[in-house]
Amino acid sequence: MRRRQKEQSSNTGGWLTTYADMVTLLLCFFVLLFAFSSIDEGRFSSIIHAFQNYLGVMTHGQSFMERPGPLPFEYSDIGHRQLMELFEEMTEFIEQEGLQGVELELQERGLIIRFAEQVFFDLGQATLKPEALEIIDSLAERLRDLPNPLRVEGHTDNWPISTSTFPSNWELSVHRATSVVRRLVEREGFDPEKLSAAGYSEYRPIRPNDTAENRAMNRRVDIVILNIDMWSFEPNEGRE
Repeated sequence: MRRRQKEQSSNTGGWLTTYADMVTLLLCFFVLLFAFSSIDEGRFSSIIHAFQNYLGVMTHGQSFMERPGPLPFEYSDIGHRQLMELFEEMTEFIEQEGLQGVELELQERGLIIRFAEQVFFDLGQATLKPEALEIIDSLAERLRDLPNPLRVEGHTDNWPISTSTFPSNWELSVHRATSVVRRLVEREGFDPEKLSAAGYSEYRPIRPNDTAENRAMNRRVDIVILNIDMWSFEPNEGRE
């Protein structure tokens, strides 16, 4: 009899634990709702993006790497606000100049000024076209004095190339990026310490390489105005 009473008493106390857990979760839920109702939307979005990058989660839930340990930087909205202002300025500039084949994309890492291949280069070549030089020279006036580092990135489609100058798309994408960097340094007086060039060949497409139109979009050069908050994470040898 005592054993049965003891078992009944133990079973009776179990629901209290479950009930307490449920009440605690509800309290947390309403606290979060209150917090979200007053948080700045832009700031909250940037925080979410920062934590997604930290956890290795990209868009559509794709995981690209593991990042154990503490966050690599303390969140700040200074860089985000600056990029938003630059986005508006560059949008106005592109409209005023009537530039074709030029797009803007704002990402967590920075503002991307995207140039279609036909704007800068002939097919399979890495020599800047005369009209490309005019665009770069005009653009340089707005980018030269920015505190942000700039990265020029070359991209190709997946059609192979094999010439004496470009044995593969790797060489072509790198040469295109460095052609732009050299112009900025040698003719426009940019600080070389704030410039870098990267070639990604066919491996960072923005469209599937399944149609001629999509392949044309993947053949591009991106000038990335990097988020100023990330500047301290760039290689700093030689910088004061």
